[in-house]
Amino acid sequence: MCLVSGQVPFIDFSQQYQTIKDEIDVGLKNVFQKGNFILGQEEKDFEQHFAAYCESTYAIGVNSGTDALYLALCALGVKAGDEVILPSHTFIASALGISYLGAKPVLVDIEEQTYNLDPQKLRAAITDKTKAIIAVHLYGQAANMDEINAIAKERGIKVIEDAAQAHGARYKDQRIGSLGDVACFSFYPTKSLGGFGDGGMIVTKDQAVYDKVMMLRDYGRKGRYAHVIKGVNSRLDTLQAVILDAKLEYLDEWNRMRAEKGAYYNELLTGIPGLITPVTVSDRTHVFQTYAIRVKNRDRVLDQMQARGIGVLIHYPIPVHLQEAYADLGYARGDFPVSERLGDEELSLPMFPHITGEQVDTVCLTLKEIVSVAA
Repeated sequence: MCLVSGQVPFIDFSQQYQTIKDEIDVGLKNVFQKGNFILGQEEKDFEQHFAAYCESTYAIGVNSGTDALYLALCALGVKAGDEVILPSHTFIASALGISYLGAKPVLVDIEEQTYNLDPQKLRAAITDKTKAIIAVHLYGQAANMDEINAIAKERGIKVIEDAAQAHGARYKDQRIGSLGDVACFSFYPTKSLGGFGDGGMIVTKDQAVYDKVMMLRDYGRKGRYAHVIKGVNSRLDTLQAVILDAKLEYLDEWNRMRAEKGAYYNELLTGIPGLITPVTVSDRTHVFQTYAIRVKNRDRVLDQMQARGIGVLIHYPIPVHLQEAYADLGYARGDFPVSERLGDEELSLPMFPHITGEQVDTVCLTLKEIVSVAA
């Protein structure tokens, strides 16, 4: 899979595919022969394997990361009129899952270093209507879960990990997915653990949450035609489970490869005027689903990098509070300055497990030349 053609693509999963091709071919053929395309045994096996990988108890496959957030909120009892706190710098799906329930997203600014929800600003956002906090592990590094959990526990508020970009990352030797009441993952193809289409997973240690999500994702039923609650159709296809289960075996190694290249990027780019490299906090790991720098004159740098065949992208240039879809929340420019600065400065460089040192060299040499002129 190559998203951007040229000298160095933004993502290229062709070598990754070759590693698992034979295993996937056999697994898919077995599903084709059995015809168990929905909630087949292979899907159940992957749920068990993924729960164990996350050092948790239960995992429920759903059809997207967005649905994972929505169904997790449902299972935790969030309803119309409730408030859910989340960071202002994130993909809009984090907020949409709240809106689908008629609840209100309440935004909080992010930490300057990690780009994750700032616990120092969290407490002031809590009201009597606050029912949950969504802690987004952005770009592959965990949010400050100890402080977030401590604040939530004081007020009896549930914590959801939006782990869509942090498969396999650790926080104080604990695996992402085991740090809150519920964790939500996306298996969109570009994720560190990505399928060949959409998919998602809800992970929890709470049996009551597990039982409710199991019904919610499958029309709210117990048994074939006994519908206990009003549910939806949100199930992970067996074919995707086969692909994801094959990839899961290699995820730690692929994350190690990403982290190695992230460190190499930092080595080459640290100290360049007008450029800020990502920071990895000492008590956690960074799996670098995205290697995001901050750079002055970002749009000009973006255009020139792409013109020279370097696949770069911008993630989330418009924070949630400035999105037209959320104008009704009443936020304005200046309300969340760190998020706004990041939206104006962030540039994502090529990153995938099998990116070579030579490709990183090319990206950095090109970037240095362009930044020196654009400064």
